[in-house]
Amino acid sequence: MKAAIRDPNPVVVLENEILYGQQFPLSPEAQSKDFVLPIGKAKIERAGKDITLVSHSINVGRCLQAAEELKEKHDVEAEVINIRSAKPLDVDAIINSIKKTNRIVSVDSGFPAFVPAPLFPIFRPVANAVS
Repeated sequence: MKAAIRDPNPVVVLENEILYGQQFPLSPEAQSKDFVLPIGKAKIERAGKDITLVSHSINVGRCLQAAEELKEKHDVEAEVINIRSAKPLDVDAIINSIKKTNRIVSVDSGFPAFVPAPLFPIFRPVANAVS
């Protein structure tokens, strides 16, 4: 929220009301009053080598649960990326993950999806170059 307030450009902040009242662990750095979450910078929530799960908001938690299940039941290591902002989208973080896993699943519960269809032509050559 601090980054949105300080940004000179218009910023739209979306949040999922289902998450209200839930508690999440915060690092000491994030608890600092000077901490600002950068707009346009994704976070690797879980490292993996077999598939990339990309999401935001409440679906990040679902992706983390799915990643655990994939590991337990199928020995698949899923990388989970929390995009944190849809525009600007941290395309570099997603491409770097695709280079590693050669697979991507975009997980979203809204319409339209946060990873717009025009970006998939960017990701496909990256994945094809890896295979």
